[in-house]
Amino acid sequence: MNDPIPRREFLKLPLGAAGAFGAFATLSATRSFAAEPQSKGAKPARLIIRGDDMGCSHSANLALIRAFTEGIQRTIEVIVPGPWFPEAVRLLEQHPGVDVGIHLAITSEWDNVKWRPLSRCPSLVDEDGYFWPMVYRNPNYPGRAIADNPWKLDDVEREFRAQIELGLKRIPRISHVSGHMGCTGLSAETRALTERLTKEYGLSLDLAELGVKGLRYLGPKKTLAEKTVSFLKALDGLVPGETYWFVDHPGLDDPELRAIHHIGYEDVALDRQGVTDLWTSPLVKAEIERRGIQLISYRDLKV
Repeated sequence: MNDPIPRREFLKLPLGAAGAFGAFATLSATRSFAAEPQSKGAKPARLIIRGDDMGCSHSANLALIRAFTEGIQRTIEVIVPGPWFPEAVRLLEQHPGVDVGIHLAITSEWDNVKWRPLSRCPSLVDEDGYFWPMVYRNPNYPGRAIADNPWKLDDVEREFRAQIELGLKRIPRISHVSGHMGCTGLSAETRALTERLTKEYGLSLDLAELGVKGLRYLGPKKTLAEKTVSFLKALDGLVPGETYWFVDHPGLDDPELRAIHHIGYEDVALDRQGVTDLWTSPLVKAEIERRGIQLISYRDLKV
């Protein structure tokens, strides 16, 4: 069988911190498990590539747009109370083709940058008025998770509504909502609340009900080389006719993002630059085309 990824194409991959050694290791590994193209006439596997956290930083905003215009990403999730939401609105206005979801957020996890709620919800904020950093109990932040404190469902509803309404006001084409750091699944009550609100605002889109399957890296993902191998390996499991979704967080390895981190996740800039490089990689784009995978968005599921 011919090499599925020609060496000359592989060497176009942005290497970042992975280095030449990682590149050749990736090339060797991808040769060992590359899938055959889907047979002609078969219904293609469909794949949603979703990028999260637009609005949390300038770096994220730029990377998410790049992952759409130059890469395989088709859906962007925006954090409405994030400090860079106004810029996100302007960028999304300039790129009307990208699908957008509201990434409901009731936490502010980074140590050096914080955001506050859009509504009055005292049970969801710390002593300085910022959202708690974590949703669920975390030993690195004892007592500083929503779950550690006597949160109130009324406060969650008030804040979710405020974010949905501002999001729809500034980005009318919003197609769905999701939960930042799993906040919509905090309890059975928050899950039911989210379902009720999405139906009320015309944003209901249940991936499980539609049979959409989650996709994850199959293997390590610390470096760009590792991400490439593990992502391509995950693509091997795609079944023609089925629909899948894959989520990650594009960013740029720049001074801004290097200053954004929390205990337990310190290499944010390097990690998220790797996502941007992966999703814009000529190698990855060529492999998706070769395998006959159809890239779609959440919006396409509503047609």
